[in-house]
Amino acid sequence: MERYFRNYTSLAKGIENIGKRDVAWSYASTIVLMGAGVILLPFILRKMSSEAVGIWNIFNVITMLVAILDFGFRPTFARNLSYIFSGVKTLLPEGVQTLSNEEKDRTDAEVDYGLLKGGLVAMKRFYQWIALAAFGLLATAGTAYFFYILNKYTGNRTDAIVAWCLLISINCYSLYTQYYDALLLGKGYVLRSQQITIVGQVLYLLTAIGLIYAGLGLSAIVAAQLLSIVVRRLLSYRVFFTQEMEMALAEAQTQDPKLIMKAIYPNAVKIGLTQVGAFGVNKSSMLIGSAFLSLEEVACYGITMQVLEVLCHCATVPYKSFLPKLAQFRAANDIAQLRRYYLINVASIVSVYLVGGFVCVLFGNPVLELIGSQTMFVPTSMLIALIVIHFLEENHASAAGFIMADNKIPFFIPSLVSGAATILLLWIFMGPFHWGLWGMIMAPGIAQAAYQNWKWPSMLIRELWGKSTEP
Repeated sequence: MERYFRNYTSLAKGIENIGKRDVAWSYASTIVLMGAGVILLPFILRKMSSEAVGIWNIFNVITMLVAILDFGFRPTFARNLSYIFSGVKTLLPEGVQTLSNEEKDRTDAEVDYGLLKGGLVAMKRFYQWIALAAFGLLATAGTAYFFYILNKYTGNRTDAIVAWCLLISINCYSLYTQYYDALLLGKGYVLRSQQITIVGQVLYLLTAIGLIYAGLGLSAIVAAQLLSIVVRRLLSYRVFFTQEMEMALAEAQTQDPKLIMKAIYPNAVKIGLTQVGAFGVNKSSMLIGSAFLSLEEVACYGITMQVLEVLCHCATVPYKSFLPKLAQFRAANDIAQLRRYYLINVASIVSVYLVGGFVCVLFGNPVLELIGSQTMFVPTSMLIALIVIHFLEENHASAAGFIMADNKIPFFIPSLVSGAATILLLWIFMGPFHWGLWGMIMAPGIAQAAYQNWKWPSMLIRELWGKSTEP
């Protein structure tokens, strides 16, 4: 295993080698992710009550909430690492240092390992503090919220409490080692990253099924997730820190991490604020809805959203696979390639997501009934509305990603406004209006349709096809 994951011969290559194999492995990883969920879901739905499924979905949302503490630094670190491995010698707070024609023509980028070493130090320091903040948040406010929800729970409370303690461990460890993901993505190791994901998911699946059959409930799933994350981090370390990489870093003079953070944090904070807004739009429904609805209704909504999120993940595989290349194209000002990859992205979203959504409408609940699930999808009209809303969401989010590859973040304020509007509409729709599940569905849809759904795709199209790009 060690030999397999350390077999690299060039430190300068990685981003240049991203191609069809990486996309193929990304699809394989997505299939495994989706397959693991499909295989595990019947065990969860058969062995656990709707109340337990509801708490499981709340756990997933809490994990996403804690991930916001990263505050946009992981994608910003990854993007700046891509700039470094593309030959950039200086990191800028906004925009990208354009390479000379001679540098563009080089087959191997001349990597500034002093700059890379300083970036590594900055990342480690940052995530140490973030992990401590996550522990403090989960141990206090998170625990208080968990026990509030637990008052509605009639199942095994001891199992739920153990699962909660394990969830705190997962989130803190994951944040502490979050920079490993940025290292692989920034270096262009898409293929290896996807292979590691496959290993981790298979381990998660086998462990979770075994523990569920051993008589554990929620704690079985969370314990399996913890083991999977630890193994994935260990393999990621072996992939990036090869002997050649360690030697190059050891010989390099570390650039000041404070100066690197000074160049990185302005846009990282903007991305972080964008993520806060995105959480308000996409995930606050679950947290707020659990205060108004039963755990059974929360479970119904949560299962539906999980399946749609799998479809979204499948539809955006090409876009996510080529993210490091987008940064490289921006550094080289290669508009033709940006156009090409944007069209591929749009075609994937339209074909994969909408076809998958149509299949869910026709066969979703019959399949759940066939496996003996205690939890169903939301009604058909609600499901169709969710499919349309999330199609528009994925379309504008990927367009924003193309804009962000230029190290410019014009969408952080609109994202915050959309998030705040979603939360406000949720309280109105589910409180005074008593819309229930319809309120959870329509609040984010209305907030996004007002601006973001159309703004960022239109801005990107104007830029790539030569028109004005005013914010």
